[in-house]
Amino acid sequence: MSPETVTVPAVRQRAGGRTAARARAARNRRLLVLAARVLLLAGLLVAWEVLARTKVIDPFNFSMPSKIWDQLKQWTLHGTAQGSLGEQIWCTLQEALQGWVIGVAAGVVLGIAFGRMPFLAEVVGPFIKVLNALPRIVLAPIFLLWFGLGPASKVASAVVLVFFPVFFNAFQGAREVDRNLVANARVLGASNRKVTLQVVVPSATSWIFTSLHISFGFALIGAIVGEYLGASKGLGLLVYTAQNNFNPAGVYAGMAILAAVALLAEGLLTFVEKRLFRWKSGHPDGSR
Repeated sequence: MSPETVTVPAVRQRAGGRTAARARAARNRRLLVLAARVLLLAGLLVAWEVLARTKVIDPFNFSMPSKIWDQLKQWTLHGTAQGSLGEQIWCTLQEALQGWVIGVAAGVVLGIAFGRMPFLAEVVGPFIKVLNALPRIVLAPIFLLWFGLGPASKVASAVVLVFFPVFFNAFQGAREVDRNLVANARVLGASNRKVTLQVVVPSATSWIFTSLHISFGFALIGAIVGEYLGASKGLGLLVYTAQNNFNPAGVYAGMAILAAVALLAEGLLTFVEKRLFRWKSGHPDGSR
C-alpha cells in the first residue's frame, strides 16, 4: 500500500474536522450576537421604564413600555375603534405590498432598459434626476386628491418611494456588467434580448437585492403617510387617532407594530437572498 493511500483518509478527516469546527464557531457567534441584541433591547426597555416612572423623562410625552404593552393587549383582545387589530395590520400590509411590487417591477424594468440603452438614459436622465430630487412625501396629498381616500392613494405613495432606489440600483447593475461576458455572449450568437435576460439581469441581481432591503420600509412609509392624511382603516389611521386622543402609548404601540412588520419582511428577504446566492462565497452587501 502506497503512502498516498494511507494519508488520504486522514487528510479528509482533518479537513472535515476543520469544517465542523468552523460551523460550530459560526453558530456560537450567531447565538452570542442574538443574546447581545436581546440584552441590549431589554436594557433599553428597563431604562425607559425606570426613567419614566421616576419622572426623569415626561411619562406623558414618552409613555413607558408597560403602558405600551397594555395598549397592545387591549387592541389585540378588544380591537380598535376602526375594527380588529389584525384588520388594520392587513390593510396597511396590503397597500405596502402592492406599492412595493409595482415599484420594484417598474424600477427593475426601467433601470435595466436605461442601463442597456445609453441614448435613452441620456435623454430621460435629467428628468429622472429632477423627479428624484422632489420630496416624494409631499406627493401624498396630491395622490389623495387624485385617487380619493381608498387604497389607491396609499399604493401610489408607496410606489413613488420604492421606485427610485430600485431604479438606480438596477440601472447601475446593468451598467456595471462585465463587458467580456457580453462580448462572449455576442460571439456565441446571442441576440440583444438573450444578452439582457441571460447576462445583464443575472449580473444586476445582487444590486437589485441590495435595494430591496430598504425599499419595503419605504413602501410601509408611503402607506402610513397616506393613511395618516386620510383613510378609513390602517395602522396610519390608528397612530393618527392615538395622537389626536393624546394617547402616546397608542402612538408608540403603532410604531412597535410597524417595526415588527418591517423586521419580518427584512428576515424574509434575507432568507430568499441567501437561497438565491448560495453559490457565492459572500453576499452582495459584503456584510453577512
